[in-house]
Amino acid sequence: MEERIQKIEEGLQAINERNKKVEGDKAWERSSFRVFSLCVITFIVASFVMYFIGVERYLLNALIPTLGYFLSTQSLPVIKNWWVNRNIK
Repeated sequence: MEERIQKIEEGLQAINERNKKVEGDKAWERSSFRVFSLCVITFIVASFVMYFIGVERYLLNALIPTLGYFLSTQSLPVIKNWWVNRNIK
């Protein structure tokens, strides 16, 4: 009986550890810090690419993909909620 209780406790501990990891991953996916970091990285990469291919005003033009990424992260939750409410009943 003691052995059985110990196995159940170990199983619960494993589930709790997994839940913490999943909660952390979910928090990261929704964080403003993640969105800001990816916007900065997108801007830097786009700037370098546009500079090396000879685009005039490459810093200004690098804002286009950056703003596109930012707007997609802001609008997708709304679109997802609409889709879920419409298709999942």
